[in-house]
Amino acid sequence: MLDVTVIEDPEAAAVSLDPIRARLLAELAAGPASAAMLAGKVGLPRQKVNYHLKALERHGLVELAGERRKGNVTERLMRATAASYVISPLALAPVQPDPDRFRDQLSARWLLALGARLVRDVGSLLTGAAKARKGLATYALDGEVRFASAADRAAFVQELTAGVSALIRKYDAPDAESGRDHRIVVAVHPTVKPQAQDRPELAPGDAEPAPDADPGPDPAPDADPGPDPARDPGTRQ
Repeated sequence: MLDVTVIEDPEAAAVSLDPIRARLLAELAAGPASAAMLAGKVGLPRQKVNYHLKALERHGLVELAGERRKGNVTERLMRATAASYVISPLALAPVQPDPDRFRDQLSARWLLALGARLVRDVGSLLTGAAKARKGLATYALDGEVRFASAADRAAFVQELTAGVSALIRKYDAPDAESGRDHRIVVAVHPTVKPQAQDRPELAPGDAEPAPDADPGPDPAPDADPGPDPARDPGTRQ
């Protein structure tokens, strides 16, 4: 079983978002089970569970783990193909975020678009690497820092930008015929506190729109939305 996998197909995404099927996926991520075993856990008849399992299997979200005889019946033991799933923006390809439409390094919405592209690209690379039976060279760094002030945060961002830009200039080899392009994404955002999962707690200086605020008129079609107007100095959404 994979630790995490990406769902790119729209129909598979729709199947996984069904509450009953999502519950079955969670149960099967914990270990193999038959329709009869799952029926008692989710409160559905075995036949209904079988129906949902077949839909999940058809889209590659569960797979056969084995079979066992129980009386005169052969039970199929199913398992999830991954412990967790991420839905790629490719599942909503016509409306997937495009960070190239606008660029604003202080915009949280642009950061979200970058994150969506990261999920899409790495998911596609994983799919291709799995089909080719090859490894995938990636690197990620995750950490936390507490800034004493907004000024310190701004200074950190300036130094980080300068440092990463210097490394790119040092190692970029656009004329290397045997080289391969790599995308670099660096992000900084406030930490979401564990006790505020339903509604992230914002620290002072992290702008948030007023509840139920009127967002104003929609931008003209194909217009560049630009940065969001609701922000404090050094913070954009």
